[in-house]
Amino acid sequence: MSAFAAATGIGSWPGTSARQAAEVIVGELTTLPHLAELPARGVGADMIGRAGALLVDIGIDTVPRGYRIASGRSAVARRSMSLLDEDIDAFEEAWEKAGLRGESRTVKVQAPGPITLAASLELANGHRAITDRGALRDLAASLAEGLAVHRAHLARRLDTAVVVQFDEPLLSDALDGRLTGVTSLTPVHPVDESAAIELLDDCAGTVGADVMLHSCASSVPWNVLQRTAISAVSVDAAALSAADLDGIGEFVESDRTVLLGIVSATAPAVRPAAEEIAKAAAAVTDRLGLRRSTLRERIGITPACGLAGATPQWARTAVELAQKAADALAEDPDAV
Repeated sequence: MSAFAAATGIGSWPGTSARQAAEVIVGELTTLPHLAELPARGVGADMIGRAGALLVDIGIDTVPRGYRIASGRSAVARRSMSLLDEDIDAFEEAWEKAGLRGESRTVKVQAPGPITLAASLELANGHRAITDRGALRDLAASLAEGLAVHRAHLARRLDTAVVVQFDEPLLSDALDGRLTGVTSLTPVHPVDESAAIELLDDCAGTVGADVMLHSCASSVPWNVLQRTAISAVSVDAAALSAADLDGIGEFVESDRTVLLGIVSATAPAVRPAAEEIAKAAAAVTDRLGLRRSTLRERIGITPACGLAGATPQWARTAVELAQKAADALAEDPDAV
């Protein structure tokens, strides 16, 4: 059974307290808890800013549009490192209190994937880093090296296995040439599929653990992901098209895992039952003609996307529902 065939959160969490987030996540997610990201803390705490704590020999700094590659260790990068250390300390404390050291529960960490990172960081000239092949390769290598160190460090602290999630919301846009340039006269050319596959595989190979790719974009490049070494893909179930369903079927049939984002990322008018969420997951696999045992072996359950925009109460409820639904699927998928 895949480590990703479980309930987990996407990564982001509401509020600014790392300790509160860790306590809820460790307490509610009994199969695949994750290190929380708290973007409400500001610069250096969001998905791209957090990469400043992971990159090796590459710094970042802020610019009006977001972040830029910078020389040396900037105040932004130092703040990002401080916040990540705070998150790890809080998670380890919650882990110890729960008596989980040395247990078999796997933990997940998240980072922007190499394509999205390069598409989001500016070069000194203001252009996206993804427009420079050398910068793209350097960023990917730096990210992978830093993430490998981060993953191994957390695994030692917790005395447990740690897997990795790459967030790639801009992957499809980069492949299809939909990224905008600084001006209409400086377009961002599409990233070649073979180059994207090589970058993703190199990163996955370097981090030293199973790797999942998350995308809540309206389209997922299954034809590309199918040719990578990525172990699992996480998607928003509400955005699935017929092409996505075909992609899910082929991906699962290659003995890999798909995590379905079925739980709403913000509080709905009526709270669903865990049984409804489990049935929604079963409906996807039934539509594909997959065996019900696939729900136990190759399907995970998550919120539709990150929970940063949720209330603290709903964030807790969302992961609780995801876990209960995953438990029901693991116990008896035919009864759902």
